[in-house]
Amino acid sequence: MFSGAQVSLYPMSDNFVGIILKAIGALEPYRANFRIETDDMSTLLVGPPDQLFPAMRDLFAAAANGGTHCVLAATVSRGCPGEPDDPICTPIEGSAFDKPLPERIAAALAAVESAPRLGLSVAAQFSLYPLGNGHHMDEIYGCIEFLKNSGVFDRSKNFCTKLRGDAGPVFATLSEAFLRFGAPQGHVALDLKVSANSPSKI
Repeated sequence: MFSGAQVSLYPMSDNFVGIILKAIGALEPYRANFRIETDDMSTLLVGPPDQLFPAMRDLFAAAANGGTHCVLAATVSRGCPGEPDDPICTPIEGSAFDKPLPERIAAALAAVESAPRLGLSVAAQFSLYPLGNGHHMDEIYGCIEFLKNSGVFDRSKNFCTKLRGDAGPVFATLSEAFLRFGAPQGHVALDLKVSANSPSKI
C-alpha cells in the first residue's frame, strides 16, 4: 500500500534555515526505510505507514526542543488510488488493524499509553478522512471515541479535533487515528497542524 506525507516545518525565528536543516537531520535514521525528498515547499516522506508519525515526531521535536515557536503542517495519506504501489510501503492488511471497531479502539488506547514521553509540550489539530464507500461515519465516530479517551484530547473544534500534551503521546495518538480507522486497504487522508512553544496558548 502506498503511504506517505508532505510535511512543512515553520520555525518562528530569524535562524529558521539552521533550525530546519538541523531538524531534517533527525530523519536520517528513517532513510533506510523511506524515500525522502525535500524541496522549497515541503519534505515528502514515503514509506511504511506505521513509521510516518514517529518520523514526523522526531523532525518536529528536533526543531522545537530549543524553545523556538514551531509549527508543522502535514498532509498524510495511505492507500491513495492515484499513486503506485511502492515496495517500501508495507501493507497493513491481515493485522490488528483489520479487527472489529471496539478491539481497534482498545488497541489504539494501549499504544498511546505505552508511547515514550519526550518532555516537549505540543498542541495539535487534525481532521481524518476515511474515503470511499462503506460505513465511514462509524469509523469517524469510533475514532472520536478513541480520541476522547486518549489522555491528550483537548476539545472538538469546527472541522477538526484539538489535542494537547507531551509530543510522544500526541504523535502516537495521531498515528493510531491514521492507522486503525478507515478500511485497512482503503484510502485514508489526514490533515494536520502541530505547534510548540506558542506565545499565545489558548
